[in-house]
Amino acid sequence: MHTSQLAGLLLIAGLLCACGADKAGTATAGGNGRAAAQAAAPSDDASAEDVAAAARGDVDCPVDAAPNAPGTPVDDIVGVRPGMSYEQAANAVMCSGPLLVVKPENSRGFEINTFGQTLRQGFSARFAEPRVHKSGRQIVQEMERDAMARGMNAVRQDMQPGQSKWFVATMGMPGQEKAISVAREQWFEQDRNPTVDSVEQALLAKYGTSTERNDQGDTHQLRWAYDPRGRLITETSPLFNQCRGAADPDSGVSLSADCGLVVAANVVPLRGNPALAQYLQVGVVDQAGGYQALTDTQQGLQAMDAERRAQQVREAGKNAQAPQL
Repeated sequence: MHTSQLAGLLLIAGLLCACGADKAGTATAGGNGRAAAQAAAPSDDASAEDVAAAARGDVDCPVDAAPNAPGTPVDDIVGVRPGMSYEQAANAVMCSGPLLVVKPENSRGFEINTFGQTLRQGFSARFAEPRVHKSGRQIVQEMERDAMARGMNAVRQDMQPGQSKWFVATMGMPGQEKAISVAREQWFEQDRNPTVDSVEQALLAKYGTSTERNDQGDTHQLRWAYDPRGRLITETSPLFNQCRGAADPDSGVSLSADCGLVVAANVVPLRGNPALAQYLQVGVVDQAGGYQALTDTQQGLQAMDAERRAQQVREAGKNAQAPQL
């Protein structure tokens, strides 16, 4: 069987932090100059709610999304699914949490020739954080603490209990981009961790009979894979080892015309009690649809560029300067 496959080259976007540094005060006749300057300057501090409200803009909730057609695989994560427009998907993501803020991801995407056009190849979403002034000493202390945690192989954690984050990959002609994959990570609230078994049962209740379930180290993994005609792939299918997805929002996705919808889930237990779940990752990708969208976009951009060059030639025939011989 001939397989056409493209891999998404994704880069993990870094978090940006506004940093401040202490400066020594200067004594003046009216008292301490440093204290006076601080009192005169307005504070930039803001709560997470204020930061989110300023960044989110208009959000239309609840999301008016059509349900899955009878007999078709379930393809959404909290109402966000492949096929949504960029704007619809971003709105649906923000509807899943009042503190979630969407950020375009221009540093990760598929390696295609855009012919100079700007494509929105995806966005991430995270909880807004309070904006708090940090001294140079505090920043250094945080960096040292993070470095020490990495050196001790501390548990991976870039979020707090109760928070979630998303990544949605999109593709299409400029202004017409649609979601082709969706991934979400949810950290359960402290002291309210569900059992690993109950999380797995909830996944099976939503997505149905799984193609595969296995344990990779401490992580419990489930996969639902379908061919392009919507038929569940089983162990006897030649596509069993080929059609895979990515549950981690920080991972890349592969696209194949031979695979249909793929849902992947990781249930990660609490370090102190493996019977309880610490966080959940779920990802869904429409491989055949995404592959077609990528192919159509590449061809559309190429045709647009060819028309641009042809137009330049036509204009040259009317306005070009004649050579001086």
